[in-house]
Amino acid sequence: MRSRILTLLAGTAAASVLAGAAFAEDQTAPAAAPAAPAAPASWWSTVSVTGHVEAGFTANPSVPDQQISFGRLFDDRSNTPLLNQVAITVQRPLNTSGGFDVGFKLQGMYGSDSRYTHFIGELDRSVSGINQFDVVEANVQMHLPILTKGGMDIKAGQFSTPIGQEVIDPTGNFFYSHSYIFNFGIPLKHTGILTTTHVNSVLDIYAGYDTGVNTSVGTRGGPNANQFHFLGGFGLNLKGWTVLALTHVGPEDCACGPNAHSQLRYLNDVLVTHKINDKLTSVTEFNYIRDDNFGAPASGGGVAEYLTYTLTPQITAAMRAEVWRDNNGFFVAAFPGNFDFVNLEVGRPGTYYGQGPMTYGAVTFGLNIKPSKLPKQIDGLTLRPEIRYDTALSSGHPFNGNPGSGKDQVTIGIDLVVPLTM
Repeated sequence: MRSRILTLLAGTAAASVLAGAAFAEDQTAPAAAPAAPAAPASWWSTVSVTGHVEAGFTANPSVPDQQISFGRLFDDRSNTPLLNQVAITVQRPLNTSGGFDVGFKLQGMYGSDSRYTHFIGELDRSVSGINQFDVVEANVQMHLPILTKGGMDIKAGQFSTPIGQEVIDPTGNFFYSHSYIFNFGIPLKHTGILTTTHVNSVLDIYAGYDTGVNTSVGTRGGPNANQFHFLGGFGLNLKGWTVLALTHVGPEDCACGPNAHSQLRYLNDVLVTHKINDKLTSVTEFNYIRDDNFGAPASGGGVAEYLTYTLTPQITAAMRAEVWRDNNGFFVAAFPGNFDFVNLEVGRPGTYYGQGPMTYGAVTFGLNIKPSKLPKQIDGLTLRPEIRYDTALSSGHPFNGNPGSGKDQVTIGIDLVVPLTM
């Protein structure tokens, strides 16, 4: 041990002597000027313009009436191709790592999905065809270094809901088809203000106000747009686990009767995500919805489990299994007409139809295939084939028409999602 220490000291001394000699030999040379610090990026240089295109096809061997696969929204038309979305996004992402910062997001889209994503009273009747225009997001964001070390984020304007596992933008989903929870158990968009307070590295608190489920502002937003609606909850960031528990509460539908504004709709959702290992991830979603505005309150809810497994850098496999109960036959429905979903939201007559109280089960298997070595402008292009089985777990035949004739439904879907960098 002593010899090792003496050797280390001798080596250090020799290195010091050599360094001193080198310095003495070059001490007459002028010192090199320090490199100029890189200029900080300007605010505008972080603004991006991107987009995506999604087109898909769902084969339903049962050939249901009016080409409608019951219980589905974005992929509702069977045996016919759909241009689901052509979207453009202009945004400046919010920097939450430092002091005060301002960002924004503007996203508009055209396609068949817009039939279901409209803000009530905003472009919801501007086009009568299956492909329609929609404003998905138009908001300003701020990060304020206040209250806690992590500060607070504020989003004001129109924005997609933070509730739920699945989202409107297909680049944020694994499957082409959507869950019953996404279609019928959560809002899709909000107009209002949402704050996120980063209490510490573990806990985030969400709290906000909006005008209602999928609602714009003013009289065109519906009779309850000026009533208070709460959006909030909490998030937990644990080692290998995250939990997001959010709720939305407020009066919806028509302003019918003297107590209409106190008859509330409650939408509650909890996500538990577990990174099991580098390849396997589990997401479990719990959902409950209740609406007091229909005599005996209408309620529904269920659970969905997602498992994703990375096979190769280009191919990922996944399974989604779900059980969802519609206690009163109020929430799950089909919408043959291009305005039927909007008509239902505002209480107008339409050709939409449900199938009574029912418990639905569904299992979906799919792949995400991302070819490598693509041009930078379309890097991330994804092909998403899937096979899905739906069934009525309670008595009834909800599928293949109105009234339905099938207890089960099998669909084979595929879509292509092409992100665009401009």
